Amino acid sequence: MLLALWDDEMDDAREKLKVETEEFVSRIPAGDPGVGTPQQRAASMRRTEAAMVVRSDKAVDRVVESAGGPIRFREFRPEHPAGVMLHIHGGGWATGEPALTDLLHEALCRHLDLAIVSVYYRLAPEDPFPAGPDDCEAAAVWLVENAAHEYGTDRLLIGGESAGAHLSALTLLRLRDRHAAAHRFSGANLVFGAYDFSGTPSTRAAGRSDTGDLLDAGRISTMAEWFTPGWSSDERRSPELSPLYADLRGLPPALFTVGTADHLVDDTLFFSERWLLAGNQAELLVYPEAPHGCIGLPTVLSHWWPRLEAFLRRCLSEQNAA
Repeated sequence: MLLALWDDEMDDAREKLKVETEEFVSRIPAGDPGVGTPQQRAASMRRTEAAMVVRSDKAVDRVVESAGGPIRFREFRPEHPAGVMLHIHGGGWATGEPALTDLLHEALCRHLDLAIVSVYYRLAPEDPFPAGPDDCEAAAVWLVENAAHEYGTDRLLIGGESAGAHLSALTLLRLRDRHAAAHRFSGANLVFGAYDFSGTPSTRAAGRSDTGDLLDAGRISTMAEWFTPGWSSDERRSPELSPLYADLRGLPPALFTVGTADHLVDDTLFFSERWLLAGNQAELLVYPEAPHGCIGLPTVLSHWWPRLEAFLRRCLSEQNAA
């Protein structure tokens, strides 16, 4: 039996995807000056990134109180929510903000009547591990306890991109192990995440030119060091940090998305297989020639969006039936 990681439509679009990837990568500035303290470098990257964000006037920033203190998040709320998604933004654990995906969230809110709660979490290098995961866990617990009252529904989803996908996976594991509440989430949208902090072959640029992507091996190493300063490779394989090494049983269905030119492609391929081997449901979308951030390519987005919608609708309907 022949196996294929992508469908014929995407195979036929490979040359087009190469062109879109080159244009996409060329117009995204790195933002890292490469000199200065980690804090100065991170601040420069954040300024560069913030200048490119397209914000929606449909979003509202809120602060809610929890047992552990105030939680700040960015919210999209339809009139009658069919469910609520906890979103965790990307940015290499050191940059990024919820508004990065405002346009995506506005569309999800409109098309699926989905409320979006995107959490502001503490960033490295100022606040390394476990500060960010702690904030995401607190937001998830708040949602489990308050969604029905706040939004009129207890149908919950979780998801994020890049570092946000990693933090989403850690959050589900913490919900399962610390709160017996992973089952409260009916689906996870995990988009080009990082799941092994000790480094998969693709994160080390093994067997490939270290070009043609928003990421490179050096940037990945820098972000890992800022998030886990001084940790050894063995320490970075801890399941509390690297979910690839965790017991993954009892987690919800997941949609995994990645491009083959992404330095994190192995993370998604390995993690999605381990997700399945643990007895969970998983769907995998792989886009040939596409880089990190691949959903920013028009051809990828047009293919990915209806599949994302279908996955989220199915998760919500199956939870409702249960």
